[in-house]
Formats: sequence, C-alpha cells, structure tokens
Amino acid sequence: MSAVNESKAMVARGGSGAMFDQIAHRYDLLNRVMSFGIDRGWRKKTIAALDLKPGARVLDLATGTADLGIEVAQRHPGVTVLGIDPSANMLEVGRQKASRRELSDRVELVLGDAQNLDVADDSIDGICMGFGIRNVPDRAKALREMARVTKPGGRVAILELSEPRRGIMGPLARFHIHWLVPRMGAFLSGASEYRYLAQSIAAFPQPEEFASMMSDAGLDVLAVRKLTFGVCCLYVATPRRGGAA
Repeated sequence: MSAVNESKAMVARGGSGAMFDQIAHRYDLLNRVMSFGIDRGWRKKTIAALDLKPGARVLDLATGTADLGIEVAQRHPGVTVLGIDPSANMLEVGRQKASRRELSDRVELVLGDAQNLDVADDSIDGICMGFGIRNVPDRAKALREMARVTKPGGRVAILELSEPRRGIMGPLARFHIHWLVPRMGAFLSGASEYRYLAQSIAAFPQPEEFASMMSDAGLDVLAVRKLTFGVCCLYVATPRRGGAA
C-alpha cells in the first residue's frame, strides 16, 4: 500500500473503538507527556463551564479512560456521571480508576456511540466531551443528539484540539502536532495510531466553522474559548428548544 493510501485508510478507520483499544493501557501517560500536563488545566475549565448544580446528571461523551468524568464526580460530590465510549479497553481502564477513587457508585461507564445515544430526551443536566468530537464520523448527528438529550438551560462543553493557522505560535504548534506527537506516541506506546492523531487535528474544522456546525445542530453557542495560544478550544453551548435551525 502506498504512503498516501495508507494515510487515507488510517483516517477512515481512525478514532474507532478498535483503534483506541490498542493504546488504552498507555493513553493517560501519553496525554500527560505530549501535552506537558497542560491538559489538566483544560479539563478544569471544561468542568467549570458546565455550571453544575447539586444532584446534576452529567453525560461524558467519548469518555475514554474517564479522566474528565471522574474529575466531574470529584469536584461535585452530589453529581452522577454516565460515561459513554466505543472502546471497551479504554472503559475498563476508566472503571479501574473510578474504583480506586471509590467513585464507582457515581461514575457509570458503558459502551456506546455519540451519534446514537440510548438516553432519553431532556434528561441530562450537562454534557462534556474531551478530545472526542473529531473522531466522530457524523459530527452533526452527534451534536443533534447532544441537543436532544440536554435539559433546557443545561450546558454542553466540548474540548477539542485545534491547529492554529495564524499567530507566532502557529509554526511551533504545527511542529508539535505533525512531527513530535506521532513520533513520541509511537515511541512510548509502540503504536502507529498516533499518526492518526496529527491527521485528525489538522482535518478538524477551525473554531468558527465548528461553532457554526453546533448552531446548525440546535445548540446556541455561548462561548468559544481558545486555550494555550489556540492549540485547544473549549466550545460552550446550550440546547435551543425547537431543534436545529
């Protein structure tokens, strides 16, 4: 297979549960190393954006190893979290982490697809999604599902990596994403899947375009926050009653 065809094939299968099954055991370490630990601060901002009240029910989509969902539960003792992800191995790592922190009674992790949520309409107080929306094949459908299940006035907070196109940090960020990330990921995990990470970030819409996609899906965008010189973006929205525009 040529390099070009191999790249296209990787993008086609990239982001699948099977792909993440291969790297589940080293995923948390790789995140810390490749983001220099900055991802922890990004998650804190995402949780704060949910503006949760006691007793809230939170849906953590593409929960992976449940870093975000577990931190929601730790920061809000009265909140319950449902984490959904297509990777069984990632979820098993997450369950072990929740158990060690004695959070299994408030953090439930199940296999599922963000494009087809087995969740009732208007039943969720807040949705968070960290570094997962770019892996969803039909993003518009997933966003419509978020609008459907979130209660009126509830918050949707999506955290996603971005590739800055302008500014002094742009070249440095592109070097990190396209050269350092795939090589470091392959070295630490022994998995070539980290080449997909760079490709998926580059292919993801720019912030203004993705915010427009959210609006078209029935979400009123409250804020688009560019973090760390734009290498990551936090999108905050609330469902628009009446559905998509």
